[in-house]
Amino acid sequence: MNTLLWLRTDLRAHDNPALAAAAEGGTVTALFLAAPGQWRLHGDAPAKVDFWLRNLRELSRELGRLGIPLRLLTVHDWSEAPNALATFCRDHAIGQVHANAEWAVNERRRDAAVAARLRAMGVDWTQHHGATLLRPGTVLTGKSECYRVYTPYARACRERLRTAPLRALPAPRAQTPPSWPADPLPAAFEGFDAPAEPVRALWPAGENAASERLDAFADGIIDAYQEERDFPSLPATSCLSPYLAAGVLSPGQALRAALAANQGEVDGGKRGAATWINELLWREFYQHLLAAYPRLSMHQPMKPETAAVPWRDAPDDLHAWQQGQTGIPIVDAAMRQLLALGWMHNRLRMVTAMFLSKNLLIDWRLGEAWFMARLVDGDLAANNGGWQWSASTGADAVPYFRIFNPLSQSRKFDPDGVFLREWLPELAHLDRRAIHDPSPMERAGAGYPLPIVDLAQSRLRALEAFSGLPPA
Repeated sequence: MNTLLWLRTDLRAHDNPALAAAAEGGTVTALFLAAPGQWRLHGDAPAKVDFWLRNLRELSRELGRLGIPLRLLTVHDWSEAPNALATFCRDHAIGQVHANAEWAVNERRRDAAVAARLRAMGVDWTQHHGATLLRPGTVLTGKSECYRVYTPYARACRERLRTAPLRALPAPRAQTPPSWPADPLPAAFEGFDAPAEPVRALWPAGENAASERLDAFADGIIDAYQEERDFPSLPATSCLSPYLAAGVLSPGQALRAALAANQGEVDGGKRGAATWINELLWREFYQHLLAAYPRLSMHQPMKPETAAVPWRDAPDDLHAWQQGQTGIPIVDAAMRQLLALGWMHNRLRMVTAMFLSKNLLIDWRLGEAWFMARLVDGDLAANNGGWQWSASTGADAVPYFRIFNPLSQSRKFDPDGVFLREWLPELAHLDRRAIHDPSPMERAGAGYPLPIVDLAQSRLRALEAFSGLPPA
């Protein structure tokens, strides 16, 4: 039987449940369905789409060695997916289609429509679960509800993972290829220009690159992760988020590497490894929430009462934040890092998000969209979860009265101004004390703007706005 592997954000040959099942069922053809119109509707970053394409090239070579051709179909948006898949299956005598589940609402509707169309024509449709450690909907409270608080959720996950370790899936054996060849891949997808080559070089494509980066992290950097992860000038984080978001690396592979570095301990042992496992579970938490609450895919807050926050219409302030011109050095340095690299250090994602949603009192959804349109690791669940955490609108979010002071954050996590000097060269001559909050004279001399907002007054404004909301 001819079987089809429909690739999505699972661009790997190893530890891929849908690929393993397709290989057991017959002669495999892999398919990637490009949808540039849908990606534009979702606000996906050109850097992310380029990363997908570069990984597809590497995966096509790897699958080719296994006798599996990678075919490419292009549609405008997901509404065209049922017809495209049905026609392909008819033309290639496909009897089974295997895919790993995706949990955003548009993708779930797409899959339901595709499944109905295929089954009507006698083609089996099977979904697998390769994007999370534990299947969404299977980690529930005593009331059979999705957890909305992280700590008990993580405790339940750790217990499951401790008693039922995840089994690694090898790549399938090489097969006799079908009669059709692989498709050539374009230099770029329509409307998604590649970023500059130095930026691409930061994110080399392919499973080998991802594995090398994971091994380097697990073999050394992970030991200091707990102590150093919040310092943006240090090479202290894994930088694996683009590979996890595109599915070049599975969450199971990441977890197993961390467990190997921690003598098999899920939550004890070395603090660095245990802390990183905790971050993997935060990522998992947001995936489970996205699956349980479709409104998170529809620009709605997790806490309904926060829909009444009186957000400011302040386009000039928004533009200053977007361009790294707020006059708050740590915010501006982080935003310029995002513009230049398509990536931002995680601590700074929280700092910049809270500055926008609290100090500027600008709707968090505008920030969420700005990040998604530029992040190479843009992931709806993680990006939405992080923004709603910072804006105090999400599940287990920071309380609204806890508002980061960006100057305190800067002095604590970049005490010598190393990160600030890298991204704010106009301030590089200032000493380690002045650089965090230059005087008006120092700003004028450097051509650096005055702060667009008073931090103390804006904090009070945010507290008033949130405290006046109707009760939950």
